[in-house]
Amino acid sequence: MQMKELGIHLLNDGAVKVDGGSIFGQVPRVAWETMIKPDRRHRVRWGINSLLIQANNKNILVDVGAGAKHDDEERENTGLNANRLKKELRDMDLAPKDIDYVVLTHLHFMHAGGGTRRVRNGDTVPTFPQARYLVQREAWEDALSPNELGKNSFRSEDYLPLEEAGQIEFLDGDHEILPGVTIKVTGGHCRGHQVVIAEQLGSRFAYLGDLVPSAYHLGLPTISSLDQFPESTLEQKRDLLAIAERDGWLLLFSHGVETRGGYLQRRDGKLTLNPVAV
Repeated sequence: MQMKELGIHLLNDGAVKVDGGSIFGQVPRVAWETMIKPDRRHRVRWGINSLLIQANNKNILVDVGAGAKHDDEERENTGLNANRLKKELRDMDLAPKDIDYVVLTHLHFMHAGGGTRRVRNGDTVPTFPQARYLVQREAWEDALSPNELGKNSFRSEDYLPLEEAGQIEFLDGDHEILPGVTIKVTGGHCRGHQVVIAEQLGSRFAYLGDLVPSAYHLGLPTISSLDQFPESTLEQKRDLLAIAERDGWLLLFSHGVETRGGYLQRRDGKLTLNPVAV
């Protein structure tokens, strides 16, 4: 879809199956399973989405999916069906070398795994050879020394080769990539988590990473048990969604499947989403 002169395209790297209880946190199963049905192993299907922004003759990719560096056991355990992102880019006549910036909302493998790839000699190299990879320094430090709560979400081969290749740009707070395209630090899900907000001619959209990973998470108490700092998630969610409702932002979800984006609206005093195809 196009937003005036600024192009946005929500791409998909595939899907994964994640334990429903972990995704919905304190929300009881009797409530969330009316919205999304789990399989016999209590897993729900979780999309793996990325955002392409085209502006000022630059291509900005926000999150890069899970990639292909997973063994058969992990694929079986997680139902991971990924590695579609490069094909989606090809369908838009883009090659990996055409990407100028990669914004990593954080370094968990479902968001950062596609940033590197294995070559024939077994080495792991950046997938996008000309890109600057933008990541918060705090998120990088968290990935290098994760605690027991977060360590299973990181794969060092997803990000260490980026530093070795000299393609990482460490950020220390909010950052404007291009005029009208801004990174905002939210924390919450993990240290250094960031989202991307863009604006042109009064229209604004936000890619929310894991702060609000799906339309099911618009309710303020609906916070994944995987969030390391849920109180911060709650505060950031409350503030951001209030602004998005007031100003009519288009919200884009990193893990949406059927519903991947939409506009907030009030119905009988309740906040709901008017979905749009993205």
